[in-house]
Amino acid sequence: MLDGPDIVSGLAGRGYHTVCIGGVGFFSKENPLGCVLPDLFAESHWSRAFHVGERRSFEHQIALIARLGDATPPERRRLLFLNVSAIHRPNHFYVPGAAAHIDSIETHTAALEYVDRHLPALLEILRRRGQTLFVFMSDHGTTYGDDGYRGHRIAHPAVWTVPYAEVLS
Repeated sequence: MLDGPDIVSGLAGRGYHTVCIGGVGFFSKENPLGCVLPDLFAESHWSRAFHVGERRSFEHQIALIARLGDATPPERRRLLFLNVSAIHRPNHFYVPGAAAHIDSIETHTAALEYVDRHLPALLEILRRRGQTLFVFMSDHGTTYGDDGYRGHRIAHPAVWTVPYAEVLS
């Protein structure tokens, strides 16, 4: 049983070192709203290299995870939370020749394929480190014509369905 107002605090109370790597602006610490989520964690990271407009954002996030791998003693359990910004809008640049600033289900699929290509390297880093509860996710889903809607700033089940995965290494 976890004792705390949220899962991050609860795991910290059980001895986990909590680490957050943000991608979208909600993790930037550039304003009060951008501090809420990062401040839940003992350690948080965000940079423009991880942001939604950076085509290689996921690779940059993985590089940071590799650098952080040895920072926490291996016997100490770790919660590592990663906000995968690569699948957020804009994602048109993952399809060569796609219209500038026009995202589609095809460009979103290409962004997911980009993330999938880099998962083996990430999982190997986590395997080597061990003792990590790893949660990686988007911050929301996106509509691409679902029920006539496009985007993510609407109340729609496709937006509420947040893509995520968890791995225990």
